[in-house]
Amino acid sequence: MWIRILIGSLVGALLGYLYYRFVGCPSGSCPITRNPYSSTLYGALLGALFSGSLSSGKG
Repeated sequence: MWIRILIGSLVGALLGYLYYRFVGCPSGSCPITRNPYSSTLYGALLGALFSGSLSSGKG
C-alpha cells in the first residue's frame, strides 16, 4: 500500500511540475501555479490522496 502511495505521489509531483511548466500562470496571481515548488507539492499531495483512495477499497 505504501509503495502505491509513493508512486502516486511521484507521478502527481511530475504532473504538477509539468502543469507549471507548460500551462503555468501568466499573470503571477495564481497561488498554486505561481512557482514550481507549490505546484509540484500540490500535485504530489493530490497524487498521494488519489492513489491512497484507490487502494483503501481492497480490504
